[in-house]
Amino acid sequence: MRNETEPQRPRVVSSACTSALRAPRSALVVGGGLAGLAAAVGLAGRGVRVTVLESRGRLGGRAGSFTDAGTGQMVDACQHVSMGCCTNLDHFLRTVGVGHLLAPQPKLYFVTPDRRTSVFKADPWPAPFHLGRALFGAHYLTPGDKLRVAYGLAAMLRAPADADPPLLPWLEAHRQNRRTIDRFWGIVLTSALNETVDRVGLKYARKVFRDGFVRHRDGFTVHVPTVPLGRLYGDELRGWLTAHGVVVRENAGVRRLVMGEDPTPSPSGSSLALSAVLLAGRSKGGEQALRNSLASGESEEASRAFTPSLQGGGRGVGSSLHHVELRDGTTLSADWYVLAVPFDRVPDLLPEALARDPYFSGVQNLTASPITSVHLWFDRPVMKLPHAVLIDCLGQWVFDRGAVAPGEFYLQVVVSAARDLKGLGRDEIQRRIVDELGRLFPPVARARLLRSKVVTEHAATFSAVPGVDQWRVPQGSPVTNLAVAGDWTATGWPATMEGAVRSGYLAAEVILERAGRPARLLQPDLGTPALPLTRTTGTE
Repeated sequence: MRNETEPQRPRVVSSACTSALRAPRSALVVGGGLAGLAAAVGLAGRGVRVTVLESRGRLGGRAGSFTDAGTGQMVDACQHVSMGCCTNLDHFLRTVGVGHLLAPQPKLYFVTPDRRTSVFKADPWPAPFHLGRALFGAHYLTPGDKLRVAYGLAAMLRAPADADPPLLPWLEAHRQNRRTIDRFWGIVLTSALNETVDRVGLKYARKVFRDGFVRHRDGFTVHVPTVPLGRLYGDELRGWLTAHGVVVRENAGVRRLVMGEDPTPSPSGSSLALSAVLLAGRSKGGEQALRNSLASGESEEASRAFTPSLQGGGRGVGSSLHHVELRDGTTLSADWYVLAVPFDRVPDLLPEALARDPYFSGVQNLTASPITSVHLWFDRPVMKLPHAVLIDCLGQWVFDRGAVAPGEFYLQVVVSAARDLKGLGRDEIQRRIVDELGRLFPPVARARLLRSKVVTEHAATFSAVPGVDQWRVPQGSPVTNLAVAGDWTATGWPATMEGAVRSGYLAAEVILERAGRPARLLQPDLGTPALPLTRTTGTE
């Protein structure tokens, strides 16, 4: 049974594919977010000299912090959390020595407008029964609703792994009513996918519940950073990078990637064959067909069948990247490159002909979903819980970070898929959130709000719409010395920190394998299902 969450890896199908390529002596990573950092760590750990180019004045990408003017302390722009099922993120954090800076939360607290709280915790039973009592103890669902949810979960887990119809009609066809959709499916999925139930497909909804709640008893455990992300991916991470010879250049925005000549002597040679296999995983049986074609000497036909061609007279597939040009005019070169930028930046950095190549052009079909965080500083403690998942509310989560300065207590409220806030001023958003918290937690209404800040990331994540995977490319690009990373690439995961790290590891694997030094960096999933309830049909 194939692991459905593991993306297909581009594999070198002939020893000739590596003979013309250079050993991985040096690599430039464009982008200092989690994807780029994971690629850098994967390569540097295997002796490659890595330089990371980051356009901002800090590392971490969207997982970053700002300085609070009132206290001078770092505050996360948006609260990021991990889960027990995020095995690659956990491996990355432990590798660079910061894994201890995340604290597990074995209990989740769900709060409704009537101020009642349900505690979601695991019982000492094997998966998938470990959360059964938690589900059936949820006070915000009726007994009939709970049976509907159980029926829907069983149907979802039995669905083919690659099935991706629109989720909302699927839920309605499987006995879900408005209350279960709003109070169960929507509560979990809007936070996990940063998208609303009416916009997502079945595939990644199933992924969330299967890996996060059913597959392993530790999968649902939330891990919250105990330090600001700016420190987690700043000073703490830099120590490891420096010790492994990684050069980090901040405020080094890249203007464009510049192509060089095809490094191979013939269009039927190794780089063309290598380029052809990169997209083989996008059609079933593609790689085996390519193997057969290469074995019979039909490399030209194979390349036409599996390799995208550049339009408009650009460099052919198999050409290599020569250098990158920074915004200040500086040029930098390396043996290998990783492009680890948000999907909407990719076309701007590529030569026009390369941007039109089918491998890259599909990225323009991806769309973004926003997220808003509301930061509140009160003059006294206002919550007894470390966090709360909010039912029937504007915000989905509230995190209490406690005293951050004498007489100052800090909360952050996260509003995922925040399209409904568009057009509202920051003062209005803050007012609505504070009023909502005051109804849920009476001490908020009695406290004095010292200051607030509303932060919106308009392109926080890609939107997991039905069929989105057709636009998510494998990490091995048709440019022989270029790998691509980002949570928007083909990782088998939605837009998460775990997905970003997976993409970086896979991009590093591509480079190492093309250079004839293959290594497995991607970590195994937390566990595999052993019960008939969680088995699926189709591609698993």
